[in-house]
Amino acid sequence: MEKNLLYCYRLLLCLGVLLRNLLALPDMDRKLILELKPMNEKRRPQGRDIPRRADRFAERSSVEEVEGQLEGRNAIQEALKSGRTIDKVFVASGDTDRGLQRLAAQAKEAGAVVVPVDRRKLDAMSTTRSHQGIIALVAAHDYYTIDDLLEEAASRGQAPLLVICDELSDPHNLGAILRSAECAGAHGVIIPKRRSVGLTATVAKASAGAMEYMKVARVTNINNAIAELKEKGVWIYGTAAEGSIPMYQADLTGPSAIVIGNEGDGMSQLVRKNCDVMVHIPMNGRISSLNASAAASILLYEAVRQRR
Repeated sequence: MEKNLLYCYRLLLCLGVLLRNLLALPDMDRKLILELKPMNEKRRPQGRDIPRRADRFAERSSVEEVEGQLEGRNAIQEALKSGRTIDKVFVASGDTDRGLQRLAAQAKEAGAVVVPVDRRKLDAMSTTRSHQGIIALVAAHDYYTIDDLLEEAASRGQAPLLVICDELSDPHNLGAILRSAECAGAHGVIIPKRRSVGLTATVAKASAGAMEYMKVARVTNINNAIAELKEKGVWIYGTAAEGSIPMYQADLTGPSAIVIGNEGDGMSQLVRKNCDVMVHIPMNGRISSLNASAAASILLYEAVRQRR
């Protein structure tokens, strides 16, 4: 008990000395000491409520993607080349990049309204997190019918080569599939209206402009689309790790449609049942599956190899 009282007495003496020294300081020095902040606290500009870049991206990530918005130089450049109507272009004001200025000038020549805006506004509008200083508003992308895809093959004098995406939810995967399909010379991609990503800004950017050239059919029901393709002589090849034959044994020289399943669950049971043949990609490593877009690319180029 006595030790505790002695400790408290000494503590009060120390506080008294500190208080006396503080009161003895000039007013300015006393004010600086009272307002002193810890060394590890980062100072931010006063008088302006400036959100951190990460905060702006966090707010933007909650924005729902809509069709009719293109982001990034490559996607907008390919839209202009393909003749797609662009209504308005938002470009970062004060940017001295000649490539960006040239792209804005081309959009203006094509009839678009070019609006210089602060880069923070572009950050708020962007859904891809990589707008590269330019965002365009365009008319909603036109979807095609299955007959349009088959007519595209007939116009080239080739057997149809199609990709059917069974409820893909990742826009990067769909964009990559469109890119591979266009490069491989496929005649179209089929996606469902529900439980699937549409042709959004992220898809356009991931496709590196291929979305402007690849015909995409959006159908109400994938199984009805498969039945329609079968009636028109197209063979349906499903893909799964447990497929009955390796892809090298599948005859992809004739009218073919390759089905790519959902990223997590693969193909639905009914779609799997409606496929004519189930094929697998030989795997020699320790991982037993491939990304959906990687699997689509491999099978597309197996078809290219067989058709040479």
